[in-house]
Amino acid sequence: MTDKTPLLVELLLLFVGMPLLYMVLPWRFSPLPALWLAALYCVLVLHHAPAAQVSLWNAKPLASSLTNVLVIFAVVAVLLTIAVWRLRPNLLFGFVRTHPAFWAVVMVLYPILSVYPQGIIYRAFFVWRYRTLFPSPVAIIVASAAAFAFSHIIFRSSWSVLLTFAAGLLFAWRYSVTDSLPVSSLEHALYGCFMFTVGLGGLFYHGTGAAAFRR
Repeated sequence: MTDKTPLLVELLLLFVGMPLLYMVLPWRFSPLPALWLAALYCVLVLHHAPAAQVSLWNAKPLASSLTNVLVIFAVVAVLLTIAVWRLRPNLLFGFVRTHPAFWAVVMVLYPILSVYPQGIIYRAFFVWRYRTLFPSPVAIIVASAAAFAFSHIIFRSSWSVLLTFAAGLLFAWRYSVTDSLPVSSLEHALYGCFMFTVGLGGLFYHGTGAAAFRR
């Protein structure tokens, strides 16, 4: 075994094995507890990486990054809205229209309970922990996005995987250039909340939305 083999084994267990295990389980349950446990493990490991720990709370780059974050988001949001309107008009803003109170709760809790733990796992931890396996900056960004996308196989939709891979590239790139998880997580929260708002939340939730989108 090389000195990199334990890291590779850990990567495969965490980022390939766990999603596959969830897929083959005979019952369905929320992935959030597993997400929180994985994030806790990552935080404990990052205890040995002071620089990576700083990135967890480093909000200083927010002021210089906010305009770029919002401009890209606005363009993508317009394009996604047009796509849903043309391809699945029945889904457009469906969550807001049918469950406005629940939608408001999701807008508040989703960034806290889902986005930030994912940022810890797929950005801060992944980039620091596996930097020796993917020494090129581009390679680590692509690998982070691939791991992030692969985790979404649990929603059993190719659209979930494709969309999260594209988003994962953006989030990992943002993290790499800002060294700030708050900035990357803000960007992640914007897109995630918008997906629920525009009508595509079913692709990222064990409900009826994904089936409706596939019809």
